[in-house]
Formats: sequence, structure tokens, C-alpha cells
Amino acid sequence: MDKQKSIDALQFFVTNLSEGAFIHKLQGQLIKSQGFGKLGDKYIGHYSEEMGWVEKFVDRILDLGGQLKAEGQKSRELISDPVAYLKADYAIQGPGVELLLKCMESLKDDPTTYDLMKAYLADEEEDLYWSEEQIDLIEKIGVQNWLVKQL
Repeated sequence: MDKQKSIDALQFFVTNLSEGAFIHKLQGQLIKSQGFGKLGDKYIGHYSEEMGWVEKFVDRILDLGGQLKAEGQKSRELISDPVAYLKADYAIQGPGVELLLKCMESLKDDPTTYDLMKAYLADEEEDLYWSEEQIDLIEKIGVQNWLVKQL
């Protein structure tokens, strides 16, 4: 098993997932402040869920004897329109799932890390399907009706 390969992959996800989680938190609070409490809570919940994965990845890095890094976050603009944010988030999710699938291929010789990433993949796919469902719902019932459901 190539421990460094696993550590590098996990660190990549610690850095990028913590950044994405923080954006979900801020977006959730922004959306909630606009009166869309249900949708805001959904994204704030994503933050908590994703930070749980970050914690698991950090624990695995440390179990492997890796050097943990606190890497910087990129500056990103927040999106005030809830529908525009949903679509922007969805546009990131698909490629993210593909990247995770490719990464898992390189981790097959580390069954513990592979299983951890497999569980994370299942969670990410669930988030992707939820976003797809919401976008389809918007097309079927219209933006205003969908927004009313998010109050």
C-alpha cells in the first residue's frame, strides 16, 4: 500500500471539501435570511455533514502517519438568488463525483481509505440526485411555486 498516495488524496478532499462546506454554510445563511428557511437549513445541514467527512478524512490521514495541512481557501462570490445557487452547486457536483470516482481507482490497494471514500461517494451521489430532483421540480412547477416550498 502506498500510504503517501492515500494521504495526498485525503488531504486534497480535506482542503476542497472544507472550502465547499464553508460556502454551503454561508449560502445557507444567506438564503435563510431571505426567508427561505427550509432551503437555507438544507445547505447549512450540508455544511455539518461535509465537515463530518472532513473529520473522518483527517482522522485517516493521522492514522496513516501523515502530516496534516491547513491549506487556504479560494475567494468565491456568494450567489443571492436561491435558484441560481442551486444550479451553480449542481454544476460543481457532477464533476466532483467523477473526480471522486477516478480518485478511488488509485486507492484500491488501501482498503480502509477506499471504503471511506466509497461511503463518501454514496453521500455525494445522494446530494447530486437531490439537486437534480430540485432542478426538475423547478421546471415542472415553476420557480415561484418551488420557492414557496422552500419557505
